[in-house]
Amino acid sequence: MGHATPRTPYWLAAALVMGLATPALADYPEKPITLIVPWAAGGGTDATARIIAKALEEELGETINVVNRTGGSGVVGHTAIARAKPDGYTLGLGTVEINMMHWQGLTDLTYEDFTPIGQINFDAASISVAEDANYQDLDELMEAIRDQPDGHFNASGTGLGGIWHVALGGLLMDLDMPADKVNWIPSQGAAPAMTELASGGVDMAATSLPEARSMIESGRVRSLGVMAEEPLESFPDVPTVASQVDSDFTTGAWRGVIGPQGMDDDIVETLETALHAAYESDTYQTFMAKQGYGVQWKDAQAFGDYMETSDAEFGEIMKAIGLAKQ
Repeated sequence: MGHATPRTPYWLAAALVMGLATPALADYPEKPITLIVPWAAGGGTDATARIIAKALEEELGETINVVNRTGGSGVVGHTAIARAKPDGYTLGLGTVEINMMHWQGLTDLTYEDFTPIGQINFDAASISVAEDANYQDLDELMEAIRDQPDGHFNASGTGLGGIWHVALGGLLMDLDMPADKVNWIPSQGAAPAMTELASGGVDMAATSLPEARSMIESGRVRSLGVMAEEPLESFPDVPTVASQVDSDFTTGAWRGVIGPQGMDDDIVETLETALHAAYESDTYQTFMAKQGYGVQWKDAQAFGDYMETSDAEFGEIMKAIGLAKQ
């Protein structure tokens, strides 16, 4: 007669089965996160990345290491983000160039190669002239451009095909003028362009208002209008484009947290929630207000939709300017 085998309690058997059937899911995050910045240390994107990383650390309870990967007009850093393992431990601060680089033939990367997590910044484009310019408002400037031959006016603000170049071209197109009617003088950024504007080297500059702040406050230039839906809190005296001319065209530079394509939905949701809290924090909001940078939140879905829409829009403008390679 055999010995009876002790019966395993049903609750223990169920627990063992569940343990075998479902691997234990580790809580995310459980180790430091890397945040890649596609631009150099010391610039506006780098500063924004470091302050949001600090605020995000407080929400996630893990260290976030900011790493600058520069080169190729943003291609090197964005490529590093796209090629990272999609486990949530390598993220990036994506910039508007995602919607521009591939049109210029610099890379095959598009917004589709990334997982959007949340947009945290937007700086609308603006048009400025020298303080002694004859144009009192944007309508006068645009009418003068319309009345003169193509190429009569010169503008600057960034490199050829940069966001401010595209912004000016888009505004001209929306006013039924050729996108390249104003001759674009490339510069190494907004600062040298504003200096050139103040000295009379160009007729206008397209930049963000924070980039024009020092020249505006010193009385050397005047900003005639901002391509935003309403005046900016930091620059309440600068009217919108739509309030002066027959155009509701709005555009500007944006920054947002992204990851490589194929991230787990639960990890994205965790990051999105933590990022929104970091965005709303005093740490982030106070810093951005002090710098004069624009703040704008879009969740993962809205951010992805916006990248898709603006990519198509930028493509049309860049084709019209003659900068698109495809």
